[in-house]
Amino acid sequence: MLLFARLLGVKISVGFQKMLNTPLLHPDILRILAQAGHHSKVLLADGNYPALNKRGSRAEIVSLQLMPGVPTVAQVFEAVLATVQIDEVFTMGVDRTDAYAAATPGDPAVWAEYRRLLIASHGSGTAIVLQPLVKWDFYKAVESADHVLTVQTADQAPWANLLLSVGCRTFK
Repeated sequence: MLLFARLLGVKISVGFQKMLNTPLLHPDILRILAQAGHHSKVLLADGNYPALNKRGSRAEIVSLQLMPGVPTVAQVFEAVLATVQIDEVFTMGVDRTDAYAAATPGDPAVWAEYRRLLIASHGSGTAIVLQPLVKWDFYKAVESADHVLTVQTADQAPWANLLLSVGCRTFK
């Protein structure tokens, strides 16, 4: 167990003072992230995402829906950013021909929160930017063999889905 924790970069104290020194505590998410390699894809899905049928063939689903709006994709994104290196962040881009697009005239409001979290995690000079993929292209990207994890949230914000590409621990 200690070796596994060290591989995750997690500090374990002797006794019951503290177990994990990361904001991410979910055991299945930690396990899958520990097994993920460079370029592995992690989907943080909102409450409307069709997680069961829009995923990679090897991807595991972790359902976190507690109640409507809890947790949000942003909350899970913050925990993941503090746990593993992320190289790329793809958003589900608004397809202006989509029937739901009229409710979102510009960038979805939640994208500002994602940008704030990236800056808080990587600094204001970060090269990591949100890369919109139009809905159907986003689905295709998720269905990649590199997709290892879907975290289904209860987020109700429109266009809140994120597809993350895991980076290398040595290149921070």
